[in-house]
Amino acid sequence: MKFSKSPSWLVDLFTALQEEVGGTPRQMFGYPCAFENGQLFTGLFQDGMFVRLGEAERARLLAEKGAKQFEPMMGRPMREYVVLPPPMLEDEEAVKSWMQRGLEFARSLPPKSPAKKSRKKH
Repeated sequence: MKFSKSPSWLVDLFTALQEEVGGTPRQMFGYPCAFENGQLFTGLFQDGMFVRLGEAERARLLAEKGAKQFEPMMGRPMREYVVLPPPMLEDEEAVKSWMQRGLEFARSLPPKSPAKKSRKKH
């Protein structure tokens, strides 16, 4: 499945805010994302931005018009992740606030161990 690239203005916004908010920048699905203690907490996917949130915050964000559960592949939603409503992406402070909430949620989770490198047998 081929995904479209995120618009450059969105990549620039994400990069600037991620540097302010914190976390470790990495690529996932070929898009910029941020991790804390090995836990993904925010990122871009095509023309949207998603955040990982606890149940109460997730319900609050999903109540916003245009917000939706993050579903990178049809029929395979990522339960704790919500895509920010497109109009919200024009409000830097709102985006930053949700990214910070995602970071706080990631910090509340147990650290994720790095994946073990597989040893291929020849």
